[in-house]
Amino acid sequence: MSVEKIQRASGPVWRVRWRDEQGQARSRVVGRKADALALDNDLNRAKRLGASAPVANQRETLAEFSKLWWARHAAPNLARHTLESYASALDVHIIPRLGETRLTTLTTEMLSDMRADMAVAGVGEQAIRKVLTVLQSILERAVEWRHIESNPVRAVRKPSQHRTRVVRPLPPKTIEVMRTYLLATDRQADATLISVLAYAGLRPGEAIGLRWHDLGQRTLLVERSVAFGQLKSTKTASTRSVRLLAPLADDLHAWRRATDRDAETDLIFPAPDGSPWNADRARNWRKRTFADAADAAGVPNARPYDLRHSYVSLLIAQGATVVEVARQAGHAPTMTLSTYAHLFDEDDGADHRPADDQIRAARLAIVSPEVSVLCPRPGHELTPDPEQHRISRDSAKPTPGFEPGTPSYELLICRAFAAFTGP
Repeated sequence: MSVEKIQRASGPVWRVRWRDEQGQARSRVVGRKADALALDNDLNRAKRLGASAPVANQRETLAEFSKLWWARHAAPNLARHTLESYASALDVHIIPRLGETRLTTLTTEMLSDMRADMAVAGVGEQAIRKVLTVLQSILERAVEWRHIESNPVRAVRKPSQHRTRVVRPLPPKTIEVMRTYLLATDRQADATLISVLAYAGLRPGEAIGLRWHDLGQRTLLVERSVAFGQLKSTKTASTRSVRLLAPLADDLHAWRRATDRDAETDLIFPAPDGSPWNADRARNWRKRTFADAADAAGVPNARPYDLRHSYVSLLIAQGATVVEVARQAGHAPTMTLSTYAHLFDEDDGADHRPADDQIRAARLAIVSPEVSVLCPRPGHELTPDPEQHRISRDSAKPTPGFEPGTPSYELLICRAFAAFTGP
């Protein structure tokens, strides 16, 4: 190991030379003699103690190291959807801006300038946050693997992470209209899946990962999820049990009696061949089946994930605490409070009502043996408010989604529940 002075036009710098464990010649240039001597002392000490010396490939670029990071860390450890998100951040923002920059020359100031340039270019705050998160992961591994001494991204301020869309849970009556529509069109499995999402609060991937042996007498066990056709652990890599509401238990038992795949280890909501849903099937269900039901209920912009919020609102309305809601939903109490604070505020001082009763009341409001908005009995006809009910009995327009000449949505519902309730 040695320290030598190099005279440059901008002034003197100092080069430290040494050989690594493989005998390869290494060097590093620093601006001050004191820093060079300190580095030389560290290298000598590491050699005496048998520790690895830092690797300093002065010509290694960020793009080159990113490939190593991807192969050694990202691909083996990250979920597929996370990899897709990280790849987009690399391809669109990081590599075009910093790819040719040498790893050892990256500074906090340089990265702060990049953040400012992205903001000026109109890149959104969440996209900037994602880019800085990916960069921090890359350079953290670079420190661990001794390609650089410190991570310059740590000191760069990231945009705050905040929810851009206020949670607006769908009320039980809306959920029941969606279920009724699917039942009336002979889609019991889809109607039951709606129930699981709305009345157990499962994430969509968790719901389609359920097996029949997860259904207990009083709880649902949530210990796996489905992503891209593969079973995996839940989002939080933990197992939880969710209290089984009585109306949901009825729906699940009815579906088990109707399906041919009712063995304990069978998936409750399998693909036609019994396997987990792949990405295409999940996408098609969201864009077709769920979208049809949401449109029928008058909420065309609803998403499957909104049903999870509906479950949380049921728990809050029956008086559950923040900790109880977080445990049932499977996330941290701080996230529960930040996401649903407005629902807790709205419930403050209100009369509490069990979730089971809220669901039963909604079902009775949709179709009652005596009075039904959608299919009233003779002598009990109601005139629905057109602002509250998208489907009017006096309307001659065909129901969207049905071809001319086929039974209307309303007629299908009447037929289905006439058979259920009797004359």
